[in-house]
Amino acid sequence: MKVLGIVAGRHNGNSEILVKEALSVCKNQGADCTLINLFDYNILPCTGCESCTMAMGQGKDAGCILDGKDDMDKIVKILQQQNAIIIGCPTYDLLPSATYLKFGQRFLAYELAFKLKIGAVKQDPHLIAGVIAVGGSCRDWQTMTLEAIGATMFTQSIKVIDQMLSIRNGRPGNVLLRPEQMERARKLGENVIKSIKTPYQERTWLGDPDMGLCPNCHSNLIMKGEPHWDGLEYPFECAVCGAGGDMVKDKNGKTKFMLAENGLIRNRNINECRDLHLEEIVATKIDFFGKQDSIKEQYQHYKDMTFPAI
Repeated sequence: MKVLGIVAGRHNGNSEILVKEALSVCKNQGADCTLINLFDYNILPCTGCESCTMAMGQGKDAGCILDGKDDMDKIVKILQQQNAIIIGCPTYDLLPSATYLKFGQRFLAYELAFKLKIGAVKQDPHLIAGVIAVGGSCRDWQTMTLEAIGATMFTQSIKVIDQMLSIRNGRPGNVLLRPEQMERARKLGENVIKSIKTPYQERTWLGDPDMGLCPNCHSNLIMKGEPHWDGLEYPFECAVCGAGGDMVKDKNGKTKFMLAENGLIRNRNINECRDLHLEEIVATKIDFFGKQDSIKEQYQHYKDMTFPAI
């Protein structure tokens, strides 16, 4: 068993402490554990060049244009050799740290579903994850951290089997005053090992069964549905996994998100469902290339437009 801890906060901070606690449980159960802190690595931001998706849309694997220029490729290659990862990340202004987002948003060039489809990768490693979000306040000031981290997981086909929100930890070491949170991190480590030992087809959510509104990924972000590019539409959707359904009240008057009969056909956690997104990307580009001549002069106008910078 191989488990990689990934910390996106300061050294010796609460995120790192909680990841170490979870990893120690994994190590005690026989796992080979590694820990990296993203502060120690050079990770460049995605340039938005689209060369990766344009190539994969043509059945080719171009990699990332930043390969060899920073440490991202090295980290991803190690990540794909693991059985599980445990992520610890602080919350800044409702969201994960920019250090984590810069890392997670580079995953697109390594999109596993696309690489499997074009044959660049032969086998899905069936990675799982435990996610720990840490903040100085309660859920009201950490509203999108777990969800934003979850939104970076499916690009690598990583199944989140447990997640925890560590609250009211404003200073390094603060979490050591909260033994219940340390115990929860140990439980997350136990769940990671339990899931590794479970055949991937049978792996299920092992976290709090009542966490979040979405019964599929346990996100709390449910949005009003709008038409997809191919006309599919639900009254409401999970903003993270793409599950579709409606908001209903149960017999006790409690509001919940009820999946539609076909509510998981765009489940982003399934490789085949994400294949459809590659089709959307390709269709959008074909449409643009067929019409780009009509905006040639307008485009040049904005290219030539300048304003003073700071």
